[in-house]
Amino acid sequence: MSIQAILPTGSEGKSLPPKRLQSRGRRTSLATPASSFPAQIYEIDAPSRHAELFYLQKQIQSQTPMVIVLEDGEHLEGCIEWYDRNTLKVRGRFKTLVYKSAIKYMYKVGDAGQ
Repeated sequence: MSIQAILPTGSEGKSLPPKRLQSRGRRTSLATPASSFPAQIYEIDAPSRHAELFYLQKQIQSQTPMVIVLEDGEHLEGCIEWYDRNTLKVRGRFKTLVYKSAIKYMYKVGDAGQ
């Protein structure tokens, strides 16, 4: 059994060559071009990154009901189940995967008027 890479094809039906990614101090590797996604990628300095992770972990462990306000004004209500570097999984009416770059702010359900 062999594993083959599936590469996107050009307009003439020919395979496009894979792009080479340059890693810091490592060998170059082959990768297929990522689909373009408008998610904003941002860097957070280490102290605020640790504070963010600590806050999210605390809310997950206590299963705190949260309101997450997105950049477009939509409100999601539910408990944070899981997170990684770029996303949050929120369990409310529905289970929703939210990109962190789409979040404007969040607060605990009871803290809206304070």
